[in-house]
Amino acid sequence: MSDAATVRRTVAVTGAASGIGAAIARAFATDGWRVALIDRDDAVRELAAELGEDHAPYVMDVSSEASIEQGAKLIEAELGAVDALVNNAGVALLGPAADYPTSDWDATMATNLRGVFLCSRTFGSAMVGRGWGRIVNIASQNAIQGIAGHVAYSAAKAGMIGMTQVLVAEWGPHGVTVNCVSPTLVDTPMSRSTWPDEAKAYVVGKIPTRRLATLDDVASAVLYLSGDAAGMINGHNLVVDGGASVTFS
Repeated sequence: MSDAATVRRTVAVTGAASGIGAAIARAFATDGWRVALIDRDDAVRELAAELGEDHAPYVMDVSSEASIEQGAKLIEAELGAVDALVNNAGVALLGPAADYPTSDWDATMATNLRGVFLCSRTFGSAMVGRGWGRIVNIASQNAIQGIAGHVAYSAAKAGMIGMTQVLVAEWGPHGVTVNCVSPTLVDTPMSRSTWPDEAKAYVVGKIPTRRLATLDDVASAVLYLSGDAAGMINGHNLVVDGGASVTFS
């Protein structure tokens, strides 16, 4: 059993209702953490019920300052202080840059970048005060490689990596580590709805391991970076892509 299980640490996972977020929440629960499952989709209640009584759902909008601040107080009252935060909530509104709608740009930045800032500021500041904490931001291979149709998504994810580096400089001396996990294309409901089969097959052909990332691939990386064993890993962007970032052309 992990150190987290022994001391009953609590993690907050955003975008926890489905896909990568749900897999991360399950991994933490299995490892003995209390899990605060955050999502704007009411379906998050179903997963929380499945995980059991040590875990709780919170319907929140990560792009809303008021929603995050109020939700954080409720989480602390119900589950205790948040020791780790996983910023996973995100949207994928894709399209060519030349005629990309400004409304889609704004919506992407609100969730994928503003949301990360608001959650990090709220939960991270409390971690600094306690002298220990872990923040893991779910970025993307798209943050370090240009892929057509991802202008807003890639910009937001690259901004997330930049924000991570600043938080490392400011919070590292106070016992808080901040890292990113950047997956390649993951087999999730979101990717199935936004990536045509032909495009997906092309991506798989470019990945040396010849498969998409799985939910467990990502969840395992996040869990590791959130534990005591990763205490000297700070400001790192862990690319979970089967080698794609060094072979794509």
